[in-house]
Amino acid sequence: MLIAIENIIKSDYTKKGKKIFGTAFLGFFVWNVLSIYWVYNALKIVGEVVALPISFIPYSLGPLLMAIACLFYYRLRMATNRGWGLAGLVCFWIGYEYLHQSWDLNFPWMTLGNGFAVSHQLVQWYEYTGVYGGTLWIWVLNILLFLIYTGSREAMDKKRRTKLIIAFGLTLILPLSFSLYRYSSYKEQVNPSNIVVAQPNIDPYAKENSIPTSEQLKTLTQISDSVGQRNTEFFLWPETAIPDETNEDNIRTNPNFQQIQRFLSKYKNGNVITGAETFKYYNKQVTPNTKYDERTHTYYDNFNAAVNIENSAEVQFYHKSKFVPGAESMPFGNTLSFLKPVFAHLGGATGTYGGQDEPGVFYSASGIGAAPVICYESIWGEWIATSVHKGAQFIAIITNDGWWGNTSGKDQHIDYAKLRAIETRRWVCRSANTGISAFINQRGDVVQQSKWWVKTALKQDINLNSDLTFYVLHGDYIAKLGCILALFGVGFIVVKRVLKRKDSVG
Repeated sequence: MLIAIENIIKSDYTKKGKKIFGTAFLGFFVWNVLSIYWVYNALKIVGEVVALPISFIPYSLGPLLMAIACLFYYRLRMATNRGWGLAGLVCFWIGYEYLHQSWDLNFPWMTLGNGFAVSHQLVQWYEYTGVYGGTLWIWVLNILLFLIYTGSREAMDKKRRTKLIIAFGLTLILPLSFSLYRYSSYKEQVNPSNIVVAQPNIDPYAKENSIPTSEQLKTLTQISDSVGQRNTEFFLWPETAIPDETNEDNIRTNPNFQQIQRFLSKYKNGNVITGAETFKYYNKQVTPNTKYDERTHTYYDNFNAAVNIENSAEVQFYHKSKFVPGAESMPFGNTLSFLKPVFAHLGGATGTYGGQDEPGVFYSASGIGAAPVICYESIWGEWIATSVHKGAQFIAIITNDGWWGNTSGKDQHIDYAKLRAIETRRWVCRSANTGISAFINQRGDVVQQSKWWVKTALKQDINLNSDLTFYVLHGDYIAKLGCILALFGVGFIVVKRVLKRKDSVG
């Protein structure tokens, strides 16, 4: 892409900015579609024809932001020089990635640093930088290669070219060498806890209507019992394992809750972390997303929740807060409300789920801290790191990937969980309704995993960890710094263009 932009800059096109934007958008659009084609697979339940234009929102939005970053690079380069322009490009790109994980249309799936999820042995240093360190590394390597290439065409002096080649070699080899050394030498502290993850393999489209909740819970308790031990401390059940809408204030009298407590009676220190559809009533509007029930004249929130149930009256709730745009939240208020009927078919809320401002931690009676993570939230490194900072000793991901079918979407999702293990140096225990359920150790290795669309349960002795990594302590500092510098860069471009227009008028 850098070479294509360079060729356009040196060409005789009259509208180079538009040409660069169009070329970048087309290239990134093809890359995005090939990577996340499975989005259409999840949407086509509403109709293959209707799903196609809806799919173009995630297919096109990322490339649009990527192309804007390239356009800013061109503008900055025209206002300064190649060196400052390339430095700005890195900041503009990181700024786009951070924006795309922060706004209402969030979809950080295509963050460059996520690409190393399939080769996690090479990025053990994510415990210091998170995925934005990977994004920075990719850009620095590509820029050095670009400078070496352009230097060969521009008769660069031999001394400078040698320096660039050495810089490229060191930038490539040093992080790789450190990572491989860290991977081979990393030793977990022995602090075992027995965990069970259940995979009931219930068709997501049949969960709410075709199969009674009591039967679904019976399946979960049976497969959990099949591998459970006396010393099992946590049973993980998938997202929305309890599909009935449950009043959080009255959960102790709920038949589903009582059925789970009967199951736990044989496990002295046992806890069940399960997904559930819950709601809560209020006397007044407590958040902008709180809804009003005209029939009862009360306010309420619906939640995609995780619930921790133990052998006592103690119940802990966590409300999913990183939502799938459209399916679980309506971006930008009522602006896109016309899409509600379409997204209703995806199993989500046609309005907006309630959430919480900060990540949570579930604590067992014995004091073990678990980070509850629901589906889409597993892409947010800093969100999970905050749970770890608060005391989580392992990460409990509950998800339902059945919407995507047997596509690479489910594989990418579990691969991203490896990065969360490295960033936090915590075991990841993953319960997926239809697969893939897994255990991932602190190095990011998948120790056990289930097959897709198979009813099963897995057990594993994991090692709890209470140490905090640099990334857990400092979060997405690279992204935040990149955003600040990107804003300075945009401001500089604007000022330069305003001054140029004044000079042309004068």
